[in-house]
Amino acid sequence: MELWLIRHALPVRIDGGAAPADPGLAAEGMEQADHLASWWAGFGADRVYSSPMRRAQETARPLAAALDVEITTVASLREFDAHLPTYIPIEELRADPVAWQEAVDAWLSPEAEDSRQEFRRTLVATIDAIATDHRGERVAVVCHGGVINAYLSQVIDLPGTMFFEPAYTSVSRVLASDGYRQLVSLNETAHLGRLVLPSTAR
Repeated sequence: MELWLIRHALPVRIDGGAAPADPGLAAEGMEQADHLASWWAGFGADRVYSSPMRRAQETARPLAAALDVEITTVASLREFDAHLPTYIPIEELRADPVAWQEAVDAWLSPEAEDSRQEFRRTLVATIDAIATDHRGERVAVVCHGGVINAYLSQVIDLPGTMFFEPAYTSVSRVLASDGYRQLVSLNETAHLGRLVLPSTAR
């Protein structure tokens, strides 16, 4: 079967509140989601799965509508920082060197090692289960940058959980069958109609 691992489109920024931050899409993000649907639906997919978080759901809706399928929501596809009261798009976070370093240090700290490994184990089990349930099919999974990194780190046998920055609405494709996994493509963004660079290269 073929997996499309899709990062959500650009969300709005939330600087803090009483509840966990769960931003919806910015206006540019809505356009990105429409471009994603227009391009990729032409290739056909049998199912669309999504994280329950708003930015993933709102990205998945145009694609599911174009494919004429329902969205299957899976709680364990949430991002690793879903509990935080703040959401800052990564390119904005990188623009603040102090805030960026604090975020990196927190994630890479020895104290966070158990959380990192549990996150990876959970995501690998979740996505592998989706693959097992849909042998011979093509399935889109709309989720988050950390989720995609965690799964693909397992696919290509990297020790950590983060190794690249998926672009908004990028598609990374994996062939999966009975425990076999092969990375077919990484970070595809042709549907956006322009060359996309990670925020560190801008």
